[in-house]
Amino acid sequence: MTEQPDDRDDGTDPNPIQREDYARSAADIERQRSIFDQSTRARLLPNAADLARRQAIMRSAKWMLPLLALVLLGSIAAWPAVQRAVIMHTGTMAQMSHVRVKSGSMLNPTYRGLDDHGRPYMITADEARQVSSERIDLSNPAADTLMDNGNWMYVTARDGVYIQHAQILDLTHDVTLYRNDGTLMLSPSADMDMRHNIVVSDDWIHAEGPIGQIDVQGGMLDTRGGIMLFRGPGRMILNAAERSN
Repeated sequence: MTEQPDDRDDGTDPNPIQREDYARSAADIERQRSIFDQSTRARLLPNAADLARRQAIMRSAKWMLPLLALVLLGSIAAWPAVQRAVIMHTGTMAQMSHVRVKSGSMLNPTYRGLDDHGRPYMITADEARQVSSERIDLSNPAADTLMDNGNWMYVTARDGVYIQHAQILDLTHDVTLYRNDGTLMLSPSADMDMRHNIVVSDDWIHAEGPIGQIDVQGGMLDTRGGIMLFRGPGRMILNAAERSN
């Protein structure tokens, strides 16, 4: 006869299943218990160096935060002035972009000054070449001057020489003078005293304007005093209104 296995009803498993991840040593169990044991956990108190460092940080923050707020408010108040400066700088750079230096000469130069009565004048040219500390040779120069009572005069030529210290502008080749009262003068050459607003020519002059026309051998124009002097021989043709007067 074969033996039959006994059927046990005592609730125990004769072959219990064991998991390796639940198998812990006594040392692991003790270590894990010590972690959760509140009685073994101690609070670390800061030492004197840590306290001093924290106090220094607090003092710095107490001063830095108001200072940062003042800087922010000041930048907001100064922003319009900064914006104007940026706009002016942009305009200046745009003007400077038209001025170029090439082989010791300057393209598109502008010279500004004042006469002895404080009235401004401006001299421009296509090209300027510095010959000496005083002399500047100009190509296609143009002089724009302001006269009394808000009147102005504009003079152009193909060539010119500007003497900076004396404020003398010597013009040659196709000199053209125009005033806002309608006066037009043509001459091969002319000398302009920018300081005293005087124009002199030793060559022939053809002038026309509200009074009439005149052709002479030379003359002088004092724009300040409104005086025109001519030397002959010459020819003058007056307008009809001037003849009746």
